[in-house]
Amino acid sequence: MELVEKGEMLPLMEEFYTIQGEGHHTGTAAYFIRVGGCDVGCHWCDVKESWNAETHPPTEITSIVDNAVKYANTIVITGGEPLTWNMDPLTQRLKERGLKTHIETSGAYPLTGVWDWICLSPKKMKLPKEEVYNAADELKVIVYNQHDFKFAEEQAAKVRESCELYLQPEWSRREKMMPEIVDYVMTHPKWKISLQTHKYLNIP
Repeated sequence: MELVEKGEMLPLMEEFYTIQGEGHHTGTAAYFIRVGGCDVGCHWCDVKESWNAETHPPTEITSIVDNAVKYANTIVITGGEPLTWNMDPLTQRLKERGLKTHIETSGAYPLTGVWDWICLSPKKMKLPKEEVYNAADELKVIVYNQHDFKFAEEQAAKVRESCELYLQPEWSRREKMMPEIVDYVMTHPKWKISLQTHKYLNIP
């Protein structure tokens, strides 16, 4: 559909007002816009229902923006993989309404959109584009096993010096990996720990 190709409509999975649970902006009230469509295929993804864009109705971005402006001045675009789609039209309209735009992305697709904050969460199956490494404000690596520390360091070598570095335990493995992450951060203090606090708080 041409309007989806242009980014004038997007396959909207859900939108909700909550507290940002992860990374640098943990604890901040934010309006989340979850866009369908992702072919990165993380086996531990907690929103696998977002993968198939065709199951989520193409929605006009004007109505998405009209909803968002009612709730918070920080808008988080997530997925799925939001960079599957052209984010320029949506973010330009959000900025026109005076809203802060944040994205959570694997970086696997070319960077579009106007962003106040880019959280890059790279995946081994489909590595980020160079331009996303260069633009990232925050690098968040999910730690599922011991090898992920090596992967985290490889990814950290590709981002800007000012980029904040986070290690986050994969939720189902948190009890096993958390002590290892604590030890790692204490011996490599350039890293910080990110927790999925929204899951502890039992909020979306």
